[in-house]
Amino acid sequence: MTTRLNRRGFLATTGAAGALSFLGPKVLRAQEDGTLRFGLSTYPPSFDAWASNGTAAGTVKVMCHRGLLSYDAEGALRGELAESWDVDDDGVWTFNLRDAKWHDGSPVTAEDVAWTITEVQKPDSAAYLQNQLATITSVETPDDKTVVLMTSEPQAVLPEWFANYNMPILKKGSARDDLMGAGPFKVESIDRGVSITVSANPDYYKEGLPKVERIEAIVYADENLRIAALEAGDVDVVEYVPWQAMAQVGDNPALKLDTTFGPFMYLTFNASKPPFDNPLVRRAVGHAIKREDIAAAAFYERGAPLEHLPIPDASAFFNPEFANEWNYDPEKAKALLAEAGYADGFDCTMLSTAQYGMHQSTAEVCQAYLSMIGINVTLDLPEWSTRVKKGNEGTYDLAVMGTAAANNDPDGLATVIDGSLASAYSRSYGLETPEISELFAKGRTIFDTEERKAVYKELEKVAIETAPIMGLCWREQGYGMAANVEGFANLPGQLTFHSGITLEDAMLG
Repeated sequence: MTTRLNRRGFLATTGAAGALSFLGPKVLRAQEDGTLRFGLSTYPPSFDAWASNGTAAGTVKVMCHRGLLSYDAEGALRGELAESWDVDDDGVWTFNLRDAKWHDGSPVTAEDVAWTITEVQKPDSAAYLQNQLATITSVETPDDKTVVLMTSEPQAVLPEWFANYNMPILKKGSARDDLMGAGPFKVESIDRGVSITVSANPDYYKEGLPKVERIEAIVYADENLRIAALEAGDVDVVEYVPWQAMAQVGDNPALKLDTTFGPFMYLTFNASKPPFDNPLVRRAVGHAIKREDIAAAAFYERGAPLEHLPIPDASAFFNPEFANEWNYDPEKAKALLAEAGYADGFDCTMLSTAQYGMHQSTAEVCQAYLSMIGINVTLDLPEWSTRVKKGNEGTYDLAVMGTAAANNDPDGLATVIDGSLASAYSRSYGLETPEISELFAKGRTIFDTEERKAVYKELEKVAIETAPIMGLCWREQGYGMAANVEGFANLPGQLTFHSGITLEDAMLG
C-alpha cells in the first residue's frame, strides 16, 4: 500500500496528467449576439425551488427566481422582493415588498410570501430550510405589500434564511419545480440533460437589468470538456473550474479566473448502523487522514487542511484552540478504533462521484489512508444525481462531500451538521446530536455578537467530540470566463454558490 499520495502520484495513477493535455487550444470565437452561454457542471437533478440539489441547480434557479433578500457582490445582504425589512424589540420581523411582477404579469403579493412560507414549513416538505422556518409561528399580511413574521423565540439570523437561493418566493399555488418566478429571466426552452435557455424578463423590477437578452446554460459534465469549451469560445462563463486547470485559465489573456476561498470538503457518516454510529470510530477516521495530500492531489495546492469545524480563521467565531483537534495522528486513530471495539478494522463503502474530479481524488486519498488503520474502503462513484439520491437515502457507509455553509454566519453550518434536520445528502445520515441542535437554536435567539461567540464555541467543542462530520480540506472555488464578460462576480467565502445571482449584471463587452 502506498504510504503517501501526492499530486504526482495522483496524476500517474488516475491518468489525469494525460487529461490535462486536452485543455487547449486557446482560441476564442467572437460572441455575435446578446446571448451569454454558461457552462454548467451538471444537469440539475431537479428544479425544486426549496430543495438543495447542488450549485448547477441553484444557478438555474436564481436566473428565474428571487427571494425576499439576496447578497451583493461584496456579500452584504440586500433587498430583492423585499424593499426593506426591520425587527422590533420583541423580535418581530417586518418585510415591506416592492412592486414586482411574476413572469405571467401578475403582481407579487404578501399572500404569495405567506403561502411560500407555509409550504416550506410543512414537516414533509424536505425543504432545505424547513427546520428554520418551522420556528415562524405566525405570518400576518396586513396589506398586499407587508409581511409580518412572529417566531417562537427571537431569530437574529432570520434575514439570512430569506437570502438563501434555496428559499425563493413562489406564486401561490405554483408547483415547486416550476421556474415561473419573479426573477430576471424567463424560461425559453429546456432540452433535458443538455441545456436550459432563458430570456430577459421585460418586467423585471430592477431598471436596466438584466443586461443580456438571453442565457443559454449548457451542460458540460466532463470538467476537461468544460474548460475546452471556454477556451474555444463555445461558452462565455463556466462554473467549477477544475483545480488542475486554474493556472491555465488564469494565465490565458483571453480569459479571466475568479476564485474565492470558502467551500470545504468533509466526510459524512451513516450513523443508522455500526460502525459509524460510534463517535470514536468517526474521530478515528479523522485522525487517520493526512489532509495535505488531499490539498495536493485534489486541489493542486489550492486547498488547505481542515481539522476542525469549517469556521474560517478570518471569522469572528473562529476558535484557534480547536484548529487542529482532528489532526493527522495515525496512532491515535488506531487507539480510538481499538477503544471502539474495532482493533482489527472493518470493511465499508465510501460514496463519492466521478463526475467531479476533486470528489473522486479526495475519496482516493481517504481510501489509501484509512487502509493503513485497517478500514478497507470500497469506493462507490456514480454520477452526481445518483450521488445526491444515495446521500439523501443513506445508501452508504461514509461519503465524501463538498459544499459551503448556507451563509458566512456560524448558523449557516446548521445545514451541514444539525442532525435534527430532515435527511439530506449534505449531512450525515441518522446522526442526531441534540446538544448541537439546542446550541444552534440558542445562538439564533441572541443578537449580541459576544454572547453568540460563547454559544458557538461550546457548539464546536461538542462537535469536536461527537464528529457529526469530519472536516478534510478548505478549497478555492473558481469561475472561468471570457475576458469580455463583465458584471458576473464570484461572491466571497461561503457565499460562492450564490454567485449566479450576479448573472443579472453580466454582460458581454
